[in-house]
Amino acid sequence: MLSTNRGMLKFFLLSLITFNIYGIVVLTKVSMEINDIASKRDGKHTMNYCLIYFLFSWLTLGIVPLVWYHRLCARMGDELRARSIPYAFGAGDFWGWGFFGALIIVGPFIFYHKFFKAMNYLCESYNAETVAR
Repeated sequence: MLSTNRGMLKFFLLSLITFNIYGIVVLTKVSMEINDIASKRDGKHTMNYCLIYFLFSWLTLGIVPLVWYHRLCARMGDELRARSIPYAFGAGDFWGWGFFGALIIVGPFIFYHKFFKAMNYLCESYNAETVAR
C-alpha cells in the first residue's frame, strides 16, 4: 500500500526541522512510487531523487533537477489522465508555480500542495487497483 497522506505543510515544516533530510526522503519515495504506478502503462523510469540531489544537482549547476521535476510532473499528469482522475496537474504547474512562482514567494507552496495532492490521488487509485486484484 502506497502512502496517501502527504501534504505541503508537513513537507515544509519537517524539511525545515531536519535540514531537508525529510524532503529528500519524501521525494525519493515519490520517485520510486511513480515508477510502481506508471511504468506498466508508459514503460518509462523516473530516476531516483537521491541521485539527482547528491550527484547531478551540483555537477550540472542545478539544471538536472529542473529537468527531473519537469519530467516527473508531466508523467504524473499523464498518469492522472490515463486513470481518468479529474485533477489537472502537469509540467506547467512546476514551471508556473514551482519555478516562476518563487518570484512571488508563495508559488512553491502552491506547487507542492498541488504536487502532493496529485500524488495522493495516484496512490489512492493504485492502492484500489492493487486491492481489487
